[in-house]
Amino acid sequence: MFLLPPLLYLFSGGWDADGKGPSVWDTFTHQGGDRVFKNQTGDVACGSYTLWEEDLKCIKQLGLTHYRFSLSWSRLLPDGTTGFINQKGNCVDYYDKVIDGLLANGVTPVVTLYHFDLPQHLEDQGGWKSEATVAAFDAYAQFCFRIFGDRVKIWLTINEPYVHASLGYEKGVNAPGVVELGTGAYRAAHNMIKAHAAAWHSYNKLFRKNQGGLVSIALNSDWAEPFDPNSPADREAAKRHMAFCLDWFATPIFLDGDYPTIMKSKISALCKRQGFPSSRLPEFTDAEKMMIKGTADFFALNYYTTRKIKYQDNTNTQPSMSADKEAEQVIDSSWPVASGSSWLAVVPWGLRHLLKYIKDTYNHPIIYITENGFSQSDPAPLDDNQRWEYFRLTLQEILKEVRLWDK
Repeated sequence: MFLLPPLLYLFSGGWDADGKGPSVWDTFTHQGGDRVFKNQTGDVACGSYTLWEEDLKCIKQLGLTHYRFSLSWSRLLPDGTTGFINQKGNCVDYYDKVIDGLLANGVTPVVTLYHFDLPQHLEDQGGWKSEATVAAFDAYAQFCFRIFGDRVKIWLTINEPYVHASLGYEKGVNAPGVVELGTGAYRAAHNMIKAHAAAWHSYNKLFRKNQGGLVSIALNSDWAEPFDPNSPADREAAKRHMAFCLDWFATPIFLDGDYPTIMKSKISALCKRQGFPSSRLPEFTDAEKMMIKGTADFFALNYYTTRKIKYQDNTNTQPSMSADKEAEQVIDSSWPVASGSSWLAVVPWGLRHLLKYIKDTYNHPIIYITENGFSQSDPAPLDDNQRWEYFRLTLQEILKEVRLWDK
């Protein structure tokens, strides 16, 4: 099974240029093996680190109003700590050039602090399974707010914590390649939520008054439909799928500082059946709940696809995060699938349902759609009718929902 690395790794390149330290993705791909497609790396990728001026020309040509990009933690702080700031390669100057170039051309920078690329030095000390990474991330975030926050007004702390936790620390098919079934993803996610909240509070207390920006976290989610709408078991399974995917992070951050009740009760019941003395899902203290609650200035959503969900009884004696859901994902055979990604069923109306779900569940937040797209196999045709049609239909579905909100 092969998974795509993060966008930062796909476009930036210059993996060891100008004093950059190694990230977990550098280590992961350089090890090669079954988990790395054709032993390819992102050492060069699209080369944005050296070809930024060409990228900026394309941005201007497209007439973009916003441009989202990710900072490289290990490029700025090679060992992940502020004790070692990379002055050698003028990496701060590089990001200054990117930000200033965007602003000079009327483009708003949307900056992500973390896109799966943990400095290897921090991973060697436990990575996201270690609470020490919470403080390291907060220090890194404060460094970025201080250096770039006079010009950057839209910040995202962590991109898709669900994907990073489940694929990087549970199944091990993404960097850093840790396989800890039933526990790894929960531990990693627990610390990512606390790290996000710590960074939000740092911005709120130290920078917001003078900089006037907004801070959130980019959450990904499918939309879930019951496989059989008349089946109570399938309907409940669809609710669990949403709880284990989007609500896992959105409920503590946007509502009450704690995990969804449906998620906590399901994991607790399974752990009892499996002989565990306590739940495999970590618990937040009361103080942590108060610290996490309300730590987002808008709702940042990454949406790609929809699934139909069947109830699936978990009879496993061994723990597994995916089995904890007791929900099987199914792609409807009538849905077209993007040629470049076998998992990406094209379901534009799913986004409309998901937007309504977020509005109704999370008290009508401002929503930014921070990722959405359509992939094709190489070589993609220049006469790109499929992608054009995909975005046309997607924008139509968004417009339908927005018009209902305006009534």
